[in-house]
This record gives sequence, C-alpha cells and structure tokens, in this order.
Amino acid sequence: MTTAALRHALTSRHTGGPRPTERLCYATGAILIAAGLFHLVVFFADGGPWTGPVSWRKPFTFGVSFGLTLVAITWVTSYLRIGARARCVLLALFAADCVLEVAGITLQAWRDVPSHFNRETPFDSAVATALAVGGVLLVLILTTFAIASFRHRPEGPAGMALAVRTGFAVLLVGLLSGAAMIAYGVVVTRTDSQEAAYHSSGALKPLHGVSLHVILVLPVLARLLAFTSWPGSTREKVVRAAAAAYLLAVVAAGAWALLQL
Repeated sequence: MTTAALRHALTSRHTGGPRPTERLCYATGAILIAAGLFHLVVFFADGGPWTGPVSWRKPFTFGVSFGLTLVAITWVTSYLRIGARARCVLLALFAADCVLEVAGITLQAWRDVPSHFNRETPFDSAVATALAVGGVLLVLILTTFAIASFRHRPEGPAGMALAVRTGFAVLLVGLLSGAAMIAYGVVVTRTDSQEAAYHSSGALKPLHGVSLHVILVLPVLARLLAFTSWPGSTREKVVRAAAAAYLLAVVAAGAWALLQL
C-alpha cells in the first residue's frame, strides 16, 4: 500500500474523500498543532520557567493536545452511527471550542499573566470565564459522541468498536479530571489565594494527561492492524490488550491521585 493510500485510509472513510466540515476540522487541528510547536520554539528562544501559571509550556501543550484531539475526534466519529448533519454541527462546535480554549490560553501567555483562576482584572476574569464555559461545552459534545458510540456498535475493522468505545470512555475520565482541577482551583482561589490554587491540583495532572489521547492511539492501532494478514480474532485480541494496558495506566494514575489527597 502506498503512503498516499495509507493516509487516505486513516483520514476518511468516505469514498469521495473528507467532507467540507471534516476538511475544516483537520485544517484547524493542524493549525493548532503548528501553533503549539511554534510556542515550543518561543520557549527555547525566550527562556523562562517551564512550569508554573505563566509559562510558554501552556500554549505549547494546549495547542498540540487540542489539535491532536480535534483531528482524532473528526476521524473517529466517522465510525459512529450518527446522523451526518448532527455530526457536522457537533464537529463545527467542537472545532470552534478548541480554538477558543487555545486562543485564550495563548493570549494570556503573551500578556504574561495566568490563564486559569485569574480574576485580577475584568478582562482576565472574562478570559477565565470563557475558558471555563468552553470546558463545559467540550464535555457536553464529547459525552454526546461517547453515548452514540455505546448506543450503536461503531463500524470499522476488527477491534475498532472496542478502540472507539474505550477511547471515548477514557477521554471522558480525562475531561472530568480536568474539570475537577478547575473546580477545586476556583474553591482554593476564593478560600485561600490565587497562588495556592495553581499548586492545588497537581495530583490529578497525571490522570488528566494519560487519559486524553487514548481516543487517537487505539483507533489508529485498530486501523493499522487492518492492513495486516492477521485474522480478525487476533487483531481484536491485540486491541483488547492495548486497551487493558491503557486502562491499567488510568487506574494507576487515579490511585496515585487519591493517595496524594
């Protein structure tokens, strides 16, 4: 199989190629990834801390992470049994929300102020509120896709249904852990200080990080295995083993977080 054929197989299941909304989402995801990588270059050029509330790390990691997630969701949802119009609307909203989140975080990084828990000025408060509302919208959209994946078995090669369902389930864990970090930080900001809030939820960061990109890794594995000569039962077992390994990592990260409380 040629490289072009492999790329087409991994980016679209439609015989006519990606639809306009899909092309827009893929392009937006690529731009977000490029923006994140650009800020990695800025970090090496400008210096500064890698950790903390004000760091070039944030636009880098958020840009790459949101870009990859947008690309993954655009592709993976093509395997769901969901109406084409509903999927396009949800994908468009999801893409806009990803841009909002990355733009808000990037803007605050260039202003050299924190992006989260920052209520120092009316403008900072508006940015923090927009990021929080965007986070809620992310959870609602991805929960809708997750429900669709469990209501009707996703299509695709052997192992794809398991990969998609596991990916969405674990992604929701990642989103909810992120929401918990934000919620707890808001409480700490109000009861203690903004500075304390930035250090209040570190225990959940490993769980949040390990959960976000299973939705990309497992379906890509299932799709690549379809190019082998292995029987469907063998490919299903490989995906099942990979899913079990990811779930074990998520449980371990969750247990570690509980021990830190």
